[in-house]
Amino acid sequence: MMKRIILFDGVCNFCNWNVQFIIHHDPKAFFLFAPLQSDAGQRLQQKHHISLEEDSIVLFENGQYYTHSTAIFKIVRRLNGLYPILYVLIIIPKPIRDYLYRFIARNRYNWFGKSNSCMIPSHKDKARFLQ
Repeated sequence: MMKRIILFDGVCNFCNWNVQFIIHHDPKAFFLFAPLQSDAGQRLQQKHHISLEEDSIVLFENGQYYTHSTAIFKIVRRLNGLYPILYVLIIIPKPIRDYLYRFIARNRYNWFGKSNSCMIPSHKDKARFLQ
């Protein structure tokens, strides 16, 4: 099974909550994670020429990367439970989806706060985080 890599803002409380949510709903460990601020996150950004202006989440899958709402929908499609049903919302035109995504991304620190350092994964989940 091919692993997918999710880059996320490691100091964003909302982003960290989302990573924990994904881990909880990804029992087959389909996804690996790297904070944007980590060495692994920086290497992936440089390798793929991803600007730091990209908002908070990037999904690497099958040699391509996805950002903004497209990344979110491609992630929920792989989760357990009823969450894959949300993938049908990808039919909403990308400019509209990404407008909503950017609105949340712009306000995430004000609404959910920011940590002084990246999250430290639990011992159980540590293998899912790239160094």
